[in-house]
Amino acid sequence: MSEEAKAKKREEEKEEFKHIVRILDTDLDGKRGVVYSLCGIKGVGRRVAKVIVISTGIDPGMKMGNLTDDEIEQLKGTINTVEKRLPYWMLNRRKDLLSGEDKHIMGSDQVLQLRDDINLLRKIRSYRGIRHERGLKARGQRTKSTGRKGLVVGVIRKKQLAAAAKAGARERGR
Repeated sequence: MSEEAKAKKREEEKEEFKHIVRILDTDLDGKRGVVYSLCGIKGVGRRVAKVIVISTGIDPGMKMGNLTDDEIEQLKGTINTVEKRLPYWMLNRRKDLLSGEDKHIMGSDQVLQLRDDINLLRKIRSYRGIRHERGLKARGQRTKSTGRKGLVVGVIRKKQLAAAAKAGARERGR
């Protein structure tokens, strides 16, 4: 296609602006730039998104909603083969525990993989797995004074003592 034909096609598509573009079961904002919109997918940061956009030949400054259906399909195809386009050090799952491969996991697969990893840690009864089970910090943070859930015990105790003192004063008054 010539540049004039592409420009003409884009003019027609501007009238059909897509406010939401769906890629990898994720709704992406059409008002944002292509690179920043792709960051809405789990496992895709700005760097990975830029590599994806540049390798498809799409203008990175363009709005996601202005892309044609063909360009969106190109993006989807590129996302599916992103492992081949990224250097190994940019992949988010290197030397997978089960397969030993270098992978880049995106979308809902990333959430499922994290859950499986934590369940494996629990199953083998590792220190980190036990910390996850108990809902405690697992990465060596301090827990003496931070990371508490709920109200502080001392304040509750003071309220209980105050209520008990009032009840005792009422009984003495009778």
